[in-house]
Amino acid sequence: MPLLPESLPETIFKDDGTRLDGRKFNELRDLHIEVGVLKNADGSALVCHGKNRIIAGAYGPREVHPRHLAKSDTGILQISYRMATFSVGERKSPVPGRREKEISMVVGKAIEPVLFLEQYPNTTIDVFITVLTADGGTRCASVTAAACAIADMGIPMKDLVAGVAVGKIANRIILDVSDKEDKWEKGGATDMPVAVMVNQKQYSLLQLDGSITVEQFEEMLDLVFEGGKLVYEKQKEALRRKYSTEDVGR
Repeated sequence: MPLLPESLPETIFKDDGTRLDGRKFNELRDLHIEVGVLKNADGSALVCHGKNRIIAGAYGPREVHPRHLAKSDTGILQISYRMATFSVGERKSPVPGRREKEISMVVGKAIEPVLFLEQYPNTTIDVFITVLTADGGTRCASVTAAACAIADMGIPMKDLVAGVAVGKIANRIILDVSDKEDKWEKGGATDMPVAVMVNQKQYSLLQLDGSITVEQFEEMLDLVFEGGKLVYEKQKEALRRKYSTEDVGR
């Protein structure tokens, strides 16, 4: 028997101004990252962001298949984003949908600016992302996971890329929008997924769904950059944890 859909709350903020899960407007959900979790991948990462569980495996640089996609002057990055059939409450079709294809492209565009693909002509870097559990913000968490998996491969990168979303709910700007907050419609929710290159002080992804004023847009950019820095610190922590442990074992 299928589970009944979980009803949305009457309000998205508590009387003390905090959100339903107790977070302040500028707080991330719990975030934990592990790298090197897949033995058969050249690089891999597991991102646990809120209730999201996302795993990424990276391979390459290697020969391009099919060969006609190869470029003689540069390498290419190919991203495959998939949601497991059990990742959401109602069973998802195993056939890749339009949204999965769009997110695959978006994650690739967010990661490409930090790679030296010109150093790897006629080759590809393939990243396979699987969403095990979805709870809102999977494209941002996928950017975070893909960047960590590629860094775990050991190839040069200009920067890490941190994914985080900011939104406007009930006319209030909040960081790291959860699934319930994203679906809460009474306040006219606005969602803005962003990928941040912290050291470069640049954005490699910015999408906007909803309407905001110029002042609100500037406020959201400031808030999401601060959130990106928090994600970036977790990425560095995960990479240090793996490689410092390996160094001790030698």
